[in-house]
Amino acid sequence: MAPAERVAAVSRMCDHFATDIERLAASVSAETGASPTMARRSHVELPLAAIRGLGDIYLGMPSEEYMPNPRPLNDVVGPAGLNVSLHVYKPVGVVSAISAYNFPFYINLWKVASALLAGCTVVLRPSPLTPLSALAFGEAADAAGLPPGVLNVVLEAGVEGSTLMTTHPAVDLVSFTGSTAVGRQIMAQTAGTVKRLVLELGGKSVQLYLPDAVDLAPAGVAQVFTGHAGQVCSANTRLLVPVEAKADVLDRCAELAATLTVGRPTDPDTKVGPIISAAQRARCERYVADAVAAGATLVTGGRVPPSPSSGYYFEPTLLDLPDNANPVAQEEVFGPVVCAIGYRDLDDAVRIANDSIFGLAGSVYGADVGQAVAVARRIRSGTIRVNNAIGSPYASSGGQRQSGVGREKGPLGIREYQELQHLAIAPLARRG
Repeated sequence: MAPAERVAAVSRMCDHFATDIERLAASVSAETGASPTMARRSHVELPLAAIRGLGDIYLGMPSEEYMPNPRPLNDVVGPAGLNVSLHVYKPVGVVSAISAYNFPFYINLWKVASALLAGCTVVLRPSPLTPLSALAFGEAADAAGLPPGVLNVVLEAGVEGSTLMTTHPAVDLVSFTGSTAVGRQIMAQTAGTVKRLVLELGGKSVQLYLPDAVDLAPAGVAQVFTGHAGQVCSANTRLLVPVEAKADVLDRCAELAATLTVGRPTDPDTKVGPIISAAQRARCERYVADAVAAGATLVTGGRVPPSPSSGYYFEPTLLDLPDNANPVAQEEVFGPVVCAIGYRDLDDAVRIANDSIFGLAGSVYGADVGQAVAVARRIRSGTIRVNNAIGSPYASSGGQRQSGVGREKGPLGIREYQELQHLAIAPLARRG
């Protein structure tokens, strides 16, 4: 298809989704434990609105770019003015899209739409924990009139299909969102055929408060607890505050955490909903125990609440750490667990922030915006929010170090699904 036809096809898919938002949101809420309001707004409506704009962005991206020869090389490569160098962008081919359970429709939509706009075919494999919302993509593909085989949805309870999707020679690129541990496995599985990779993996992001902004720390901690019960890869689960302010900050954070009701997502009084599974709840318990054994102090939470009596819930948990070497500061928990560390000065704060294998996201807060930006620039993470700023959905996101490879969203996210070809062209010169 021509680019405009692809944009029109993706737009028709969005039209189909828009006619069924209530069912989509209900499915997402039932699968993930997100509240109905969050499921509708953040999981479904927000990405749909962004994808419609992504089509216009794609149409404005050049499919070819002229690359002039550096003038000093003209005498080497040929007569000046007779050589043309072009960068040509082409679809990478067959894409395996493997998604996480925390924002299933959101993640699936960005991967599928970006790949289809670029001209690729897609095999979508959702998390076995959240398969139902992915079925809507098959319905939308039919409703939009996509040719058979352009978009395929594969549901499975295990990993046999995803293993095949990362090793088969017919697959050209693997786009995966999930844990760093699984990301490492996928990198190993793709090595045999040297596939392209887009990986958005785990994080251990900081929320760093400069001395003039420590009063905002309790709200930032609560945001982690109430934001999908901490099940967000970019959640700022490491709290960094000045050493002299830490005791007071911990007291105020504990007071606020005590007001956050843990309950079913359908209960309007609920502030902290369920986590995805019994295994993930056990993971939270294990990390809290390991943190305490390594010298942490449990400030609040750390237990399975007495109610609700069924489902997978964990109390909002705050840990006071003696240093950044503690296991809960180094490893992703993926639940409502925040750890607090005190820093001596800004150099020490930056050192602590960068003392991690991860580099996905983070936040810096400061009344002196210039100083906050200067600190943010020193943190080795793919995205840093200064004073809780909201980034454009068309700005690319992605991790550094063991938080990922490649970029998602926006123009750079589309480019990931394209191959770059260099054409060097000159008139035929006959040798006589």
